[in-house]
Amino acid sequence: MLQCICLTTDIDTLLFHMNNTRYLREVDFARADFYVRTSLWSEIKQKGGSVAQICTNIRYRRFIRPFCFYTITTKVVYWDHNSIFMEHRFVTKNSDFVNAIVMSRQRLINCSAEEVIGGLLYKENTAANETNISKPELPPEYVRWIESNEISSANLRNPNEKSQNE
Repeated sequence: MLQCICLTTDIDTLLFHMNNTRYLREVDFARADFYVRTSLWSEIKQKGGSVAQICTNIRYRRFIRPFCFYTITTKVVYWDHNSIFMEHRFVTKNSDFVNAIVMSRQRLINCSAEEVIGGLLYKENTAANETNISKPELPPEYVRWIESNEISSANLRNPNEKSQNE
């Protein structure tokens, strides 16, 4: 969890709230913190891999005003062979209100997300003397989000590209 404050350099001067682009910048910091704090980055590097952010979706619910304190919580909600799906929540300190929620997808390069997450869970569960390692269900909003991205990708492909590859 990151502790943050909205400063005057973070605001949209016309609307007097945190600028939309600032949310994505803060998510990058939160994700980096999560990768280091949970040893996820170390596990990826041990497997000879790297990671790339490939997709982000943000839902703004309420403004974050200047000098407002907030936290960003990050968690892994699902993984498949190639990707790790995360959720980031911007929560106002005084009210515990979720001001924004961000879904993100990171593609692992040269390693398997299942092996990386499985390795971390195995280490964590072994240290806690637990044997139950289970993969969570993909949340319904992520199912629809993935479908939306697949439709968008299909629409962006060159129509001639399909016939050339068949």
